[in-house]
Amino acid sequence: MSAKDDDPVTHDAADDDRGNQATGIAAGGWGSLKGIARIIGQSEPSAEALRTLYRQNKPGGVMCTACAWAKPGKPHPAEFCENGAKATLWELDKRRANAEFFATHSLTDLRHWHDTDLEKAGRLTDPLRYDPQTDHYVPVTWQEAYADIGARLKALDQPEDAVFYASGHAGLEAAYLYALFARAMGHQNLPQSSNMCHETTSVNLQTFIGTPVGTCTLEDFDHCDAIFFFGQNTGSNSPRFLHTLKDAVDRGCRIVTFNPVRERGLVEFVDPQNVGQMLTGHGTEISEQFYQVRPGGDIAVLVGMMKSVLAAERDAPGTVLDQDFIATETLGYRETIAQVESYGWPEIEEQSGLTRAMIEDASEVYLNAKNVIGIYGMGLTQHVNGWLNLGMLVNLLMLRGNMGRPGAGISPVRGHSNVQGQRTVGIGEKSAHMPADKLKELFGIEAPTRNGLNAVHACEAILEGRVKAMLSLGGNLLRALPDRERMEAAWPQLGLTVNIATKLNRSHLFPGQTGYLLPCLGRLDKDMQAGGAQAVSMEGSLSHVYGSVGEATPPGDAVRSEVAIIAGIAQETLPANPHLEWGAWIDDYALIRDLIARTYPDDFADFNARMFEPGGFYRGNPVRDRIWKTESGKAQFTAPDCLSALGAAPAGEDVLTLITMRSNDQFNTTIYGMSDRLRGLEGERDIVLLNAEEIARLGLKEGDRVTLISAIEDGITRRVPGLKVVPYDLPNSCIAGYYPELNPLVPLSYHEKNSQTPAYKGAPVRLLTEAS
Repeated sequence: MSAKDDDPVTHDAADDDRGNQATGIAAGGWGSLKGIARIIGQSEPSAEALRTLYRQNKPGGVMCTACAWAKPGKPHPAEFCENGAKATLWELDKRRANAEFFATHSLTDLRHWHDTDLEKAGRLTDPLRYDPQTDHYVPVTWQEAYADIGARLKALDQPEDAVFYASGHAGLEAAYLYALFARAMGHQNLPQSSNMCHETTSVNLQTFIGTPVGTCTLEDFDHCDAIFFFGQNTGSNSPRFLHTLKDAVDRGCRIVTFNPVRERGLVEFVDPQNVGQMLTGHGTEISEQFYQVRPGGDIAVLVGMMKSVLAAERDAPGTVLDQDFIATETLGYRETIAQVESYGWPEIEEQSGLTRAMIEDASEVYLNAKNVIGIYGMGLTQHVNGWLNLGMLVNLLMLRGNMGRPGAGISPVRGHSNVQGQRTVGIGEKSAHMPADKLKELFGIEAPTRNGLNAVHACEAILEGRVKAMLSLGGNLLRALPDRERMEAAWPQLGLTVNIATKLNRSHLFPGQTGYLLPCLGRLDKDMQAGGAQAVSMEGSLSHVYGSVGEATPPGDAVRSEVAIIAGIAQETLPANPHLEWGAWIDDYALIRDLIARTYPDDFADFNARMFEPGGFYRGNPVRDRIWKTESGKAQFTAPDCLSALGAAPAGEDVLTLITMRSNDQFNTTIYGMSDRLRGLEGERDIVLLNAEEIARLGLKEGDRVTLISAIEDGITRRVPGLKVVPYDLPNSCIAGYYPELNPLVPLSYHEKNSQTPAYKGAPVRLLTEAS
C-alpha cells in the first residue's frame, strides 16, 4: 500500500492530531501526578517507598530501576518521573507471592491471569521448585536449589548446552559475576535484554564510529543548537529527559522530531516542578517541527536531508560541509554522496511519506545549527535495515563535523536502567566483551573463544532442541520475545529453567522439566551481608556510573541478593578454584568492584573511590577525542543501498506495516494498568490503531473486532484475534498496537540483519474481520 501524496502528513508540531484522542494533553503536569497516585492506591506501598522516592536518583541515594537516563549532579527536589515512581511503588508493595500463594494457585490457573495481575500478587519470598505432578511451585531450601541446579549444569553434555540470560535489572556487581560464571563454566551464551531493543546500536555503531554506545554526555545538552529525534518516545519511556529538553528549548535550542506517532512528550511538556506551568497548564513546546514519517521511512528522510545539505554546499562552496573533518577523520564519503545523489525526490517522498518541503524545512534547522545532537530510540533500531537507519543518522551528523566536539554527537536513549552497564562488564556473547587475557591473569581461566548465542540465536537453538538449560537473571524474556506462541510451546522442553526474580511474571509459568523460581532482593532493598550493608552500581545511557544504596526492608527473611544467588549456584557448578572467591565476594561487593577495575582498567580505574561522585563518574568515549576504534581507524560513511528500513517485506494493497508501542502505564513488559493517558487511550490493550481514512478504506468502523495475521509466509501461521479498531492519527499504511501483546505476529527470523534485533517497528501484517 502506498502513501497518499495528495494528503501529506502535517509537520507543524502545534497542529491538532487527526483522530488522536490525546489532542491537547501535555506530558508531565497534573496527569503525571494522578498516574502516580493511582499506582499508590493499587500497589499498597510501604511508608519506606515514599522515603525511597525522596532519595531516588540523588548522590548517595538509590538509583531508579526504570529507565537509564542520566542522574544529574545537582538533582531536582524530586528527581523521579511518573514511570520511575511507578516502578518504585510497584516493587515496594506490601503484598507477597509466598509459598501459600503458590500452594493455592496452579500454573495452569495462573496462565489465565493478566500480566498486571500476576505482578500484583506481590514480591516473591521463598525459593521454589516446580512440581509437575501437582502443577504447583513448592518450597525448597536454598542449599537444595543450589545443589540440584549445580548438579544439572555439571551433567550437561557440553557447557554450550546452557544459556545465561540477563535483563537490565541487576547491578554491575552481579552482572560481572554472572558473565564470569558463564565463561568459567566454558560458554559465552550470554544474551541480554539489549538483544531485544538496542543491539543494533551495539553492533553497528561500533562499525561506523568505533564505539558501541552513544557519544554524548549530559553537559552536551547545555551547548547544542539543534536536536533531531528519530523513533523515540521520551514522554513515556524516559520522562526525566524532558527536563533537559525543556531547558535546552528555553535557551534557544531547536528540536525536530520524526516519528510515525505524534507522541505528546515531544510536543508539549508541563514541568511538575514549575509552579507557573502547573497553575496555568501551559507547558513548553518541545518540538518546533514534528513529522509523522512512514514506518521504515527514516532512511529516505535522511537521504533527503543530506541532499539538501549538499545543495546548500553547492550554492555556497566551502561554507556548509566540514571539509577538514571529512578529509582527515572519515572514509567512504564520495561513495556515499554518489549514492545519495542518485535518488530522486519523488522516490524519497514516496518512501518517507513526507513532502520535499517538509524535509527541506527540517534541513534548514540543521544547516542553521553549529552543534547538533541526533537522538534515537527503538523506532530506528527495531527494523530489518536498522543498521542503515543508524548509518544514515551518523552520515548526516558527520557532514558538518557533529562528532567529537561539545554539544554534538549521537545519543541512543536506552531503556532498562543498567542494560548498557551489563554489557560493559561482560554480559555478551563475544570474547571481546570479557577479555580472555584478564580472565587468565586474574582467575587462571582458559576462556572460551567461540562466540555464544544472542537472544534470537538462543531461541532458534531451543526450538531445535540444542539448548538444555536456561538461567534468567531477572526479566520476562518469554513475554518479550517474537514468535511467542512457538517459544511458549518449546520452553517446557528445556531440561532446566532457573528464574531469579523479584515478582511473578508470565515467563515463570512455563518451567522446564526441572524449574526453579528464586526470589532476589531488588535494588531498592537493604542488602545486608557478612561485610555489612552493601551498595551496587549501574551505568546510564550517557556512560556515567552511579552507586546505589537500598534502604527498604526486604520482603522476607529468605530472600537473597542477586550476587549471593549467582555465587551460590556457581560454587555448586564449578570445580574448586582458589581464585574464584565466591564466598568473599558475597560478603563484600567492593571486592567485585576491584575485579571490575582490574578487568576493565580504562573504564573503571579507582572504581570504589569514585562510585558515589555526584552525577556519576564518566567512563569516557574515544569518539569525544576523535579516536575511531574501527577497523580502518577512521569514522565510516555508509552508502544507502535502499530507501526503506523494511527490507524485502511483502507488499500489496492488503499489507499494513505494524509498529508495536508501549503505553505510559507500562515499563518494558511490566504493565501497571490500562491507562495510556498521553495517547488518550483507556481501559483496554487488545486494540489496533489506524487512521480514519484507512478504517474507511478497509470497510471497517470504530469498535469493530479484527484479527491480525503475519504477512510473512514461511509455513507458520501467526495471528492475534479479538483486537478492537480505534481511530488514531497515523500515516497511511501504518497500523499500531501494544507490545508485548502483538509479539506473536513477528517471526523470530524477522530481524535486523547484523544484530538480530527483532523488527517490531516494521512488521508486515494483514487484517481480517472477525467474520472472516
